[in-house]
Amino acid sequence: MTSLPSATLTVAAVQADPVPGDVAGNASSAARLVRRAVDSAARLVVLPELFLSAYHPPVLGADPAGTDVAAGPDALVADPRLDPVRAVARETGTVVVLSAAVRHPDQRRTISALVVDRAGTVRVGYDKQQLWSEERKLFTPGRRGATLTVDDWRFGLGICYDGCFPEHGRAAADDGAHGYLCPSGYVVGSAHRRDVYYAARALDNTMYVVFANSVDGVDPWRFNGGAAVYDPEGRCLVRGADTGEAVLVATLDPEQLARTRADHPMLADRLPDQGPERNRVTG
Repeated sequence: MTSLPSATLTVAAVQADPVPGDVAGNASSAARLVRRAVDSAARLVVLPELFLSAYHPPVLGADPAGTDVAAGPDALVADPRLDPVRAVARETGTVVVLSAAVRHPDQRRTISALVVDRAGTVRVGYDKQQLWSEERKLFTPGRRGATLTVDDWRFGLGICYDGCFPEHGRAAADDGAHGYLCPSGYVVGSAHRRDVYYAARALDNTMYVVFANSVDGVDPWRFNGGAAVYDPEGRCLVRGADTGEAVLVATLDPEQLARTRADHPMLADRLPDQGPERNRVTG
């Protein structure tokens, strides 16, 4: 495992209701929400899955040119519609994780996590690997995992359905992650799974989890909020209601991380494999 961070870091998980297809308007909303998080001392802000376009497959399918942002060959995103987010990141010294539909130079279309750094530069940080249901008709799965460093905190990047797979969070932990950032889009009716998966990823890997989610909207694309930050034992530090916009702020503490990993050393104790063969027992 990597060394622990040297200082606390305050983070924000956002739940909000973007407008389908309105990339410019949603970027302005993102900037407003980031400023709200900064007012509560956050220095890393995570917004929901596909926030720039809104998670609305009919619109994403009908208007790919209008809903996508283009990535350059170096993964930089120059789209001027994102200028409000660039400005707030630069002015406040805040890192923003903002999800979008991305068109790559090779014409792949992905659900991605954009990382807006403290200088206001926007890069594609991660492409969602585990596509859910009809996403497979619109997008290509990502090719590799990703780790984001903010100060000396290391965060695995995941998007929604990625977090349903223990292997995805474990791959982040194997790369030395202290936390796991998950922009998501859980619809009404999925609250039980929403609340179990991300607490489990935290406990499985003794790492913090920051879960952002869309909220409200119109059936069948009506989302259930519950944005949250989980501690390394899977306890919820803050959680939003199932309806209504919210910015949930919590402080990640390296001392708590150290205590948890000392008391629950699963990452250190786990076997390199579980054996090449299994015993077959009949009862």
